[in-house]
Amino acid sequence: MPKLGAEPIRRAALVKATIETVGEAGSLEVTVAQIARRAGMSSGLAHHYFGSKEQIFLAAMRAILTLYGAEVRGALATASDPESRLRAIVAGSFAPGSFRRETISAWLNFYVLAQTNAQAHRLLRVYQRRLRSNLRHELRQLVGDRAGAVARGLGAMIDGVYIRAALAEDAPDPQYALDIVMEYIDRELEVTP
Repeated sequence: MPKLGAEPIRRAALVKATIETVGEAGSLEVTVAQIARRAGMSSGLAHHYFGSKEQIFLAAMRAILTLYGAEVRGALATASDPESRLRAIVAGSFAPGSFRRETISAWLNFYVLAQTNAQAHRLLRVYQRRLRSNLRHELRQLVGDRAGAVARGLGAMIDGVYIRAALAEDAPDPQYALDIVMEYIDRELEVTP
């Protein structure tokens, strides 16, 4: 007889194991058995909870996006003006919970999954649209008509920093990553009359 309340705990363990396993492998070429073993359960139980490897990947992607959203909301909690809100949104991308080696690697692999999986593509588009909308909202008040272009540049900078972090041999440095993007913001805000 299954333990009551064990399902959410096991699902969370499988999601965490998926992020770690994909992050360690550097690709989506991992098996459900590898993920389940890391989570301390059988692959049959993993299939029972998620149905397929693809669904486990999607659950992990949702977990990463949920963590990112929480990081941004936490950073925004103390922001009081457009510039501090803009910087808080960007800081959420490099918060310690989101900017770890395995999360970065898993995140980039989910970009790859989004090329062939409609659900992953939709999740990624929701994230991109939300980020762009949030950035534009704050930037309109700071740079006027240039808000769209600066928001696109910021999105590209964030993605680029993630790619470089994924390819680096050293552990990701969230402060260094954040500094790179903040320098871009500083330059763009200086251009505004």
